[in-house]
Parts: sequence; structure tokens; C-alpha cells
Amino acid sequence: MTQTPGVTPHVLISGLAFGEGPRWHDGRLWLSDMHRHVVLAVDLDGTTEEICHVPNWPSGLGWLPDGRLLVVSMTDRRVLRLDDGELTLHADLGAIASWHCNDMVVDVDGRAYVGNFGFDLLAEPLDPKPADLAVIEPDGTAAVGATGLGFPNGSVITPDGATLIVAESFGGRLTAFTRHADGTLHDQRVWADLDGGVPDGICLDAEGAVWYADPRADEAVRVAEGGEVLDRVTADRGCYACMLGGPDRTTLFMLTAGTSHPEEAARILSGQVVSVPVDVAGVGWP
Repeated sequence: MTQTPGVTPHVLISGLAFGEGPRWHDGRLWLSDMHRHVVLAVDLDGTTEEICHVPNWPSGLGWLPDGRLLVVSMTDRRVLRLDDGELTLHADLGAIASWHCNDMVVDVDGRAYVGNFGFDLLAEPLDPKPADLAVIEPDGTAAVGATGLGFPNGSVITPDGATLIVAESFGGRLTAFTRHADGTLHDQRVWADLDGGVPDGICLDAEGAVWYADPRADEAVRVAEGGEVLDRVTADRGCYACMLGGPDRTTLFMLTAGTSHPEEAARILSGQVVSVPVDVAGVGWP
């Protein structure tokens, strides 16, 4: 892994199957170890706590205003809620998601936006199809928020709540929407064409730039609106998600793994969380 000369990347934890959905929350890094079926919280010294077990692959994470955890359950296309240590159904997305659900962002009011694959990612030959983005109200009511997206994946909401940015992994772009007060999405537009990049998880910083994880290029890339590359951090294996955290949110956490194939990932446990310091702090949601 390479970074600015003089900066040594730090391996926070190893031995994950496949980390996804990193979030900085209450002084810890939270993440889903998808193919070990667990949600974890990690202290900055590497101490790890298992929060819950999610049989059908956990992915995106977020919190309701009262502090209850929401977690995407991928293969049964649900969002679950952790109530007093027990997972219960928050929203069923079976009528909206055309394949496995994936990442999620939850706003300050508890409204969630959830992407899905749109097609079988393990099929041969691959047959990519567009997918819809789901919006879930705080009471669990779900509807289609946007249509025709190329594998909607990581998402962020700007600090003013006015803009949602979605990574289209099979579209090679970051797509923005204007958010109205009721959470509906309007004015779909290309925020950045990534010139062949494959955006997976994303996060937002205080200068309005987005960091995106690119598993094909084994790196995290910082881009401005319009697509100008501002910085990049190269990994020694696929980089699938990233999050700005730490006490002042100037640590970039990268979730990396040697493979994304479910059985292989669970067997070789090549997943890591690697951190590097950056100059611009994270903002917004998640």
C-alpha cells in the first residue's frame, strides 16, 4: 500500500471475511463482516465487539434518531432493526429490490436509502440490469426513490441534507439527486464521471469531495464534483469500502479483501481494515 511519503498505513484489524458498510459512530468504527454474517464495532486499538449476527449477509448500517441500529440483510432483501439486542424487521424491500440489497445511508431523521445489485453478480455470463433505489421512512414504510441505476451502491447525504450522492458501480459514475424536505429525490444528474473507475463504498469530506473505494483498481480515490482526481491511496488487495472517522474524522478507514466471492472469502479470511491520516475531515451522512 502506498500513500504520501513519510505516512505509514496502519492495519487496524485483519482476519475479516469481507468487510462492508463502515461507519464512524460513538467513537468506534462499525462495519459488516458480510460473509461471517456479523456486525462489528472496532475501537482504535483494534479491540473488536460483535454486535449482532445477521444470517442473510449484513451490509449497510445506520441509526434511527433514538439510537437503534439499522442493518441491511442482503439476500432476503430486508432492513432489520436492533431492538434490545434482538433483530426485528424494519422494512421489507422484496417488492422493490430486484436482487440482493447492499449499502445504505440513513439521514438525521431516520430516513434510509438502500441500493441493490439489480442482477446476479455471480452469474456466468454476467447480465447487468438497472436497479431501483429504495427509500424507507422512519416507520419502515418503503417506496421506490429512483429508478434505472447501474448497481446503486454506497451513498452519502450532504451536511445540509439537500443532496444525495449515489455510487453506480456498474455505471462508472457518482450520481447526485436533490432531496426535498419529505425525502423524495429530484433532478438526477451526473456528479462525477469516473473514467473507468468502479465506485463501491463512498464517503464525503468538508471540502465537498467524495472518497470512493475501487475494488478493481485496489485503491481509494478522492474526487471533486466533475471528476477531477484530488488524491488516491493504493492498497495491496481489493478496496471495497471507505469511511472518514477518528476523533476529528481525519482518518480514512479502508476495508480491503483478497476476494469478494462468498465461499472463498469465508475460507481465506483476507479482509482487513487499514487506516491512513488525511487532511480534510469527513462530514454529512453516514
